[in-house]
Amino acid sequence: MAGRTRSEASSSSSNSRTESAVVDCGRRRSSCGYCRSPGRTSISHGLWAHSLTVNDYQDLLDRGWRRSGCFLYKPEMERTCCPSYTIRLKASDFVPSKEQLRVSKRLQRFLDGTLDVKKADVLEDPNTSSKGSKSSVQHEFLRPMSEESVSANNKEQNEVEKTVHLLSDQIDNEVRKFTEKGEFPSSIELPKASVKKVSQGKRKLQVNGSEELLYSSNIAFQIAASIKRAQSGDKNVHQSKLSRDCAEEKELSPKIIAEKLATSLYQVVKNFNMSIRACNGHINFYSSTKQVSSSGGVQNAAASKKSGMNHGSGGNCLSNPQHCKVKSRKFELRLKKSSFDPEEYALYRRYQLKVHNDKPEHVTENSYRRFLVDTPLLYVSSIGDGTAPPCGFGSFHQQYLVDGQLVAVGVIDILPKCLSSKYLFWDPDFAFLSLGKYSALQEINWVKENQVHCPSLQYYYLGYYIHSCSKMRYKAAYHPSELLCPLRYQWVPFVIAKPLLDRKPYVVLSDSSILQNGESSLLQPTEDVVERQLDIGQEDANDVPMDEDEEMVESEFESSDDEPSLETTSYGDVNQVLLGLKGSRLRYKDLRGAFGPDERSRSYLESQLQRYMRVVGSELSERMVYSLG
Repeated sequence: MAGRTRSEASSSSSNSRTESAVVDCGRRRSSCGYCRSPGRTSISHGLWAHSLTVNDYQDLLDRGWRRSGCFLYKPEMERTCCPSYTIRLKASDFVPSKEQLRVSKRLQRFLDGTLDVKKADVLEDPNTSSKGSKSSVQHEFLRPMSEESVSANNKEQNEVEKTVHLLSDQIDNEVRKFTEKGEFPSSIELPKASVKKVSQGKRKLQVNGSEELLYSSNIAFQIAASIKRAQSGDKNVHQSKLSRDCAEEKELSPKIIAEKLATSLYQVVKNFNMSIRACNGHINFYSSTKQVSSSGGVQNAAASKKSGMNHGSGGNCLSNPQHCKVKSRKFELRLKKSSFDPEEYALYRRYQLKVHNDKPEHVTENSYRRFLVDTPLLYVSSIGDGTAPPCGFGSFHQQYLVDGQLVAVGVIDILPKCLSSKYLFWDPDFAFLSLGKYSALQEINWVKENQVHCPSLQYYYLGYYIHSCSKMRYKAAYHPSELLCPLRYQWVPFVIAKPLLDRKPYVVLSDSSILQNGESSLLQPTEDVVERQLDIGQEDANDVPMDEDEEMVESEFESSDDEPSLETTSYGDVNQVLLGLKGSRLRYKDLRGAFGPDERSRSYLESQLQRYMRVVGSELSERMVYSLG
């Protein structure tokens, strides 16, 4: 790798080359970054890219390669401890699951201001490895956004609590009156009423559109159940007494009880600009929207005194929290070409330390640049001819912002046929929003939208799928996905690949002898079965950093006594390999004469070129420049 400098490939925008130029780093051996088991190693082939066209990188992806900064690597699947299969999804075929739809709705509720953040905290994003940690989004994000809003929310909550207690007491009063009149049996203890606020998602506008459901009680069901238990519990002793107490006890269904209570409470509730109705046994309280004040109240102090509905010494209102002003949040997506951003780095460092528990000395600006900023991809701008999306092709950072605050960054490559997701890091305080899942949905949607500008752009690449790693299995939940066969580079539907991978970690997925062994029922599980079997909660969408200097503990060329590779296909004549030597470009056939009688040097170089052709393919070996110095 002599002559290689980081500045040569750190930014595609400053690179004037129009061809790919790579250096063969040989086979690499490192500790596995996925299973992290002692003594288990990952073996891969490495290339350092001075420059790389988007078309060449697209073809490398389709042969199982990935990039970490300017370093390209491809696992040797039959030798590595955690075989890594390239996984992709045709965006137009994507069908979101219920869980994926919930992620989008949860974020929308957060933006609308209707998500209970405290409750959402317990739904901690499965990406995080922090145990027992609680999001501090309330005090780090909500407070600086609007202290008035926080104060209003607290006041609203207090009003809701007063209201439900007030309504419960009024129902209990009416139940007591009915008992004294003999309409409810006095020989048993009837349950206390409980009124609950109706969640926004369950509120239903009436036909005339002027009323909205706010509170509801199921006390009628509880009273009916208590009476029924008393009837069946001691028929001999109490039957006659129960009959005297309530002559129509057989008619006391939840529906009749609810109607009785709603009728008796009608005038009391009406004085507070609310209405009450019985609905299939439920007692529902409604508020008329045309009577709601600008501050969200539904009654005044005078009405409170008139009705006598006081709750202790402090009860003076019924409120409509539905109409309290809630500050909505602004969500933005910004796509920018890959470059160093101090704010992004600060977020990355926080993510690595808190979510992945990295040591502070390992998360440096230099390592961040090498991993997520440096890129060999040559940027291709859009010229509006349908060959590229408006943003062009190359390496990008997609920023996710809420009210101007950076909460997540997706590192992606946009190529002629796909959007390739490389890495996502996010603010740990927003773990409850499942930004890993949400970003995948956004990236899939981006592909769909940009097919209009670039018809060749059809796929979403999720990186590597490792069946033996539970944190990677969630990727197949974005179905219908397919895996790349590590030998023949054919795409195989995941529903076919999964039962094969259940048996052993490394499988030649396109092997016709396996696919035609009469086990068709086993090889065709339905997608809902697949999703249930996937550990989609253990989400980690990211690649493991690979670096030619720090991450690799051993670099070696293949020797003659290496184990034979399963790849036995002939890859063509090394004479056509394109070489780069001292600024010149030539085919190997034009260089052979320069060796003269030095047969050993020529044989050594040809063995390297044969290995290089095997891992990149004959077509790419004739197109990319193999740098010799």
